[in-house]
Amino acid sequence: MFKSLTILVLMLLAWGGWALLRPQLLAKPGTGGSLRVEQARQVVMPRLQRELTARKLKPGAPVFMRIFKEEKVLELWIEQEKGGRFELFKSYPVCAYSGKLGPKLSEGDRQAPEGFYFVPRSRMNPSSRFHLSFNLGYPNTLERSQGRTGSFLMVHGNCVSTGCYAMGDRQIEEIYLLADAALKAGQPFFRVHCFPFRMHSPRLDKESGNKWHTFWMNLKQGYDHFEKHKRPPNVTSSHAGYLFGDS
Repeated sequence: MFKSLTILVLMLLAWGGWALLRPQLLAKPGTGGSLRVEQARQVVMPRLQRELTARKLKPGAPVFMRIFKEEKVLELWIEQEKGGRFELFKSYPVCAYSGKLGPKLSEGDRQAPEGFYFVPRSRMNPSSRFHLSFNLGYPNTLERSQGRTGSFLMVHGNCVSTGCYAMGDRQIEEIYLLADAALKAGQPFFRVHCFPFRMHSPRLDKESGNKWHTFWMNLKQGYDHFEKHKRPPNVTSSHAGYLFGDS
């Protein structure tokens, strides 16, 4: 009897190990950048496809993101048609971010950045220690000209932050897969705009005495441009701050 039970347990363990390994063995190498992304794609994309279709949106269409610290929200927008307006697809809760309202100034200050960033394929990291991630590219051109320092400022999963914007794993899977699809379909990079809060005038008026008020007024120009045109602006900079034009 004992021998029979032992054999049965060994058989069950063997089957369980195969069940865990099977998705990895069946994943097509190279199609998703990593087994982690491919497995997430197999689970998540069918649901996303249904949600996109219901909104008359397409996977692979260009994406754009806005992050609001105070509200702890990441918005993901998708282009409706080529050269057209972007539509808000989803608002995701930001699980954690480091620091307080205000820009990042230096390496190690544990402050999440505020500003205008872009993410090409080279900054996507499917093998992140924090599930999936992409690098915002901080410091950008303006920040470098101001002597600001820092590196590896990410949007990632795993809900922990030491200067990054951390999402839940399920949320980062959706965000990452839609961004990955857009890049694969030809979007050269996607823009990520990081704000301290929603840049409404009454909210900004409350910060009139804040040392970052002038900086935030400059961020508001980019915020207002998108609010008016529903297309992310082309962002450049001068010694005075950010400049915005049609993209």
